[in-house]
Amino acid sequence: MKIQYILILFFSLFNLIISAQASYIVQEDTSLLKKIELNEIIINASKNESKLRELPVSVTVMPIKLIEQTQASSLNQLSALSPNFVMPDYGSKLTSPVYIRGIGSRINSPSVGLYVDFVPYFEKSAFEFDFFDIERIEILRGPQGTLFGRNSMGGIINVITRSPLNYQGTNINLTAANYGNYKFHASHYSLISNKLGISISANYQHSDGFYTNLYTNNKVDKLNSYGFRNRLAYKITDKFYFENIFSFEKSQQGGYPYSIYDSTLKIASPVNYNQYSSYDRLMLSNALNSKYSNQKLELSNTFSFQYIDDVQKIDQDFTEVKQYFVEQNQIQKMFANELILRSKNNKRYNWLVGGFAFVQTSESGVGVDYYPQVLWYLKSYNTVVKGLAFFHQSNFKITKKLSLTAGLRYDYETSEMHYRYESLKNNIALPIIDTLYPSTKDEIFLPKIALNYEFEVFSLFISYATGYKAGGFNTTFERPEHLTFKNETSYNYEFGGKTSFLDNKIFADFAIFYTQLKNQQIYRTAPSGRGSYLDNAGVSENKGFEFSLQNKAIKGFEIMIAYGYTYSKIVEYVKDETINYNHQFTPYIPRYTFAFQALQTIKLPLKWIDKIKISAVYNRNGELYWDLNNKLKEEPYSLLNAKISFLKQNFQLDFWGKNLLNSDYNAFMFEALNKIYTQRNKPLQFGANFAVKF
Repeated sequence: MKIQYILILFFSLFNLIISAQASYIVQEDTSLLKKIELNEIIINASKNESKLRELPVSVTVMPIKLIEQTQASSLNQLSALSPNFVMPDYGSKLTSPVYIRGIGSRINSPSVGLYVDFVPYFEKSAFEFDFFDIERIEILRGPQGTLFGRNSMGGIINVITRSPLNYQGTNINLTAANYGNYKFHASHYSLISNKLGISISANYQHSDGFYTNLYTNNKVDKLNSYGFRNRLAYKITDKFYFENIFSFEKSQQGGYPYSIYDSTLKIASPVNYNQYSSYDRLMLSNALNSKYSNQKLELSNTFSFQYIDDVQKIDQDFTEVKQYFVEQNQIQKMFANELILRSKNNKRYNWLVGGFAFVQTSESGVGVDYYPQVLWYLKSYNTVVKGLAFFHQSNFKITKKLSLTAGLRYDYETSEMHYRYESLKNNIALPIIDTLYPSTKDEIFLPKIALNYEFEVFSLFISYATGYKAGGFNTTFERPEHLTFKNETSYNYEFGGKTSFLDNKIFADFAIFYTQLKNQQIYRTAPSGRGSYLDNAGVSENKGFEFSLQNKAIKGFEIMIAYGYTYSKIVEYVKDETINYNHQFTPYIPRYTFAFQALQTIKLPLKWIDKIKISAVYNRNGELYWDLNNKLKEEPYSLLNAKISFLKQNFQLDFWGKNLLNSDYNAFMFEALNKIYTQRNKPLQFGANFAVKF
């Protein structure tokens, strides 16, 4: 039996056993006290139940209502709803990096942190997961190393799913759309007593695909994906709390709908290649979260485990000629533990101290068939990354309105790689290369300081923070200097504010930021055109501003506006006398992001319907460049999605459409093998949802 199925069985039995024992020893009580904050948003990612207005940081909160109205089923479909937040569509779930304020990484470890129910997601191959039972998403922009375990240079995405202690009921959701898209979701949340809650959720989705391969006359990007989540929340006493969250997802995905692009005529050829490409992934995670608190202190500990087993198969030349075919297999295991002690209910001074440790192992192999030379080779990599961090943050109220936040983080990380290369040419074995490389080590102190002043109806803050991303090994290195890359450091300055007016019915915030990056880790194509690696630029700069506005329902009408502008440039990056990237725009970063959402709720005194909801979301992305030379430019484009919902008691029927403007643009573009390849956008989509709650 494979290890992944043993782990799935183990964690499932673990949850069932605990649930059975708990239901036996606890007397049934249907009452549940819920904490309600009126006119204030509590940010879970702040780690100390801080109110949004008190935080000296830029935050976007996406509640379930916003997520449902946009028909978003993964993180990349929420792009532009948060200012300067971008997650392009790269053609498969394997490569799903995120960029915030121009900071991100296309390959290797991400520069933006993702937490899902306390579990840190360390790999970009885990970032695109299927949404279901999401309660809300918090996006914190800028370094958050004094609050979170794994230092995240660009920011934090904190995904919170529903808890059975706060939500009860049985839900069934069905979706059908064109291009053979179907989804099914079912969940059950229940209270065994006022102290014990349990939930179970299952999700399935299928797609026939959007892009047709001219060579095979079949869809390139078929998808079948199913997932499962089990949650047990147990308030053992008034002071002690325990929670276990187990999740599992299996996806089988045809991918990489790339075609050759003529940059002169700006025309993309049809998708036309001869070898089927795909990406299959099995992913599971488990978090054990325990918390002890009294009136003055809270001690929490989260132990998490994540397992990823995936296989990528790709026709790397993307033509009808048999040239290159690559198969990549990898198994990743991540163990992490975060321990945090914080003060509570202090009027003048609050503090937090934490420790974080992790071990991440990866076993991967890349097999390449190069048909013109009858050459096959296999690269095998065994990597181990270990990290240890200690962090502290204090908040001191100098006066009733002025507060000072200061923090410091110590970070230590080491990486080692065992590399093996074996090959056959004309069916003759060539010499094997087997090397254990010396470990890389990074050690750094990261300070943070901020001031926040609260006026009558608004607050202003100014902050400085240092961000950091460790160096490591490249898995593609055709030259000795490409074997490793250095750590990247950012110096972040920010000024912003938050306000509410019209009796707290309208909320607005803004921020102006400047970031200097040293040794920025830049994506580069290997000299042969096959594969990629990370290199270090000397100095880069990101500067810009953000603005967002939203209102509570006024006569059933709600709006949301989000705008972000980022001017991201490389200042110093000279490789030699012929290669100079100074003053080039950083690739993949749109100049601006804009989103406008409107929702109108109409109540009807009818027997067969209670109310109608009509919503629309308009997005626009500014120009961006796909390459370091700034030759491949994407012009601004717009997207419009709309939805109408009919509600009657516990029943809801939706009709929706995506890309209603039928916009035409490049979703992703790159250069390889002396050619330019593109993936076009998804076409107009329309569908219907049916939901019922018992």
